Amino acid sequence: MRLSRTLVAVVLITVALCATGGCSGPRVSLDGTQWKLTEWTLSSLNPADFAITATFAEGRISGNSGVDSYGGPYTLGPDDAFSTGSITSTAMAGPEDAMRAEGAYLTLLGQAKSYKMADDVLTLYDEGGNESLIFGGTGP
Repeated sequence: MRLSRTLVAVVLITVALCATGGCSGPRVSLDGTQWKLTEWTLSSLNPADFAITATFAEGRISGNSGVDSYGGPYTLGPDDAFSTGSITSTAMAGPEDAMRAEGAYLTLLGQAKSYKMADDVLTLYDEGGNESLIFGGTGP
């Protein structure tokens, strides 16, 4: 009887830990990584034509959004959840296509809800689980 109570207690603790994200596996940290945008879900603009970058350090994302520098907080959660806080940027003018690319990038970044990092590729996904931004690594 005592063994079964102990077993039940262990199972209940394990279930509680998994329910709070403790069993989702090791989370890959983005801190200390740098990326260049290589693909996105927009078909009218090629991200390779613009210098769009993302650097992650100490809970903040920053980089170049095509014309301006940008920055703000980001958060990782259980099950590869990803979100950004309020993103601020400089207010420079640039070519019309670069300004459109910047607007699109910042919109997609704000809509990102999860991420995956593998083989020097960082992919951000929208709320529906669709790939939205794909970055290639540029080193630590």
